[in-house]
Amino acid sequence: MKSAKNIFREYLRKNGMLYSKQREQILDIFLGAEKHLTINELYDLVRKKNPQIGLATVHRTMRVIDNAGLARKVGFGDGIKRFEHKYRHPEHDHLICTECGGVIEVFSPEIEKLQKDLAKKHDFTLVSRKMRLFGICKNCKRKAKQRRGH
Repeated sequence: MKSAKNIFREYLRKNGMLYSKQREQILDIFLGAEKHLTINELYDLVRKKNPQIGLATVHRTMRVIDNAGLARKVGFGDGIKRFEHKYRHPEHDHLICTECGGVIEVFSPEIEKLQKDLAKKHDFTLVSRKMRLFGICKNCKRKAKQRRGH
């Protein structure tokens, strides 16, 4: 199986785009972050490693990483676009805390099968899917309980 870096380099080559150390640094930092990052969050991480890389470069590179199939854009109902890893990460859903904004990735083969079965039942071709469940995480519930004195 190809590595993410090889896929990235092949995508650049096939699309007549230049390889650069800056682009690879951005890719490495994105792949090393196991969370859903906004462009600004990624930019902050990149600047710690290489202060010469600008925000526009991070934007353009994330577009390439997304188009290469290594990332996917996700939204959690707050109007903020984030990116998550796509390569070697199975389809999954998200539990989103409405208090702290925390996100928990969940994978359920049963839900995956149900979605495919529903599409098949209605002769519907799935091109993408996402399920976001909103609620309150255990940490926020615990904090609320402590504030109430229980």
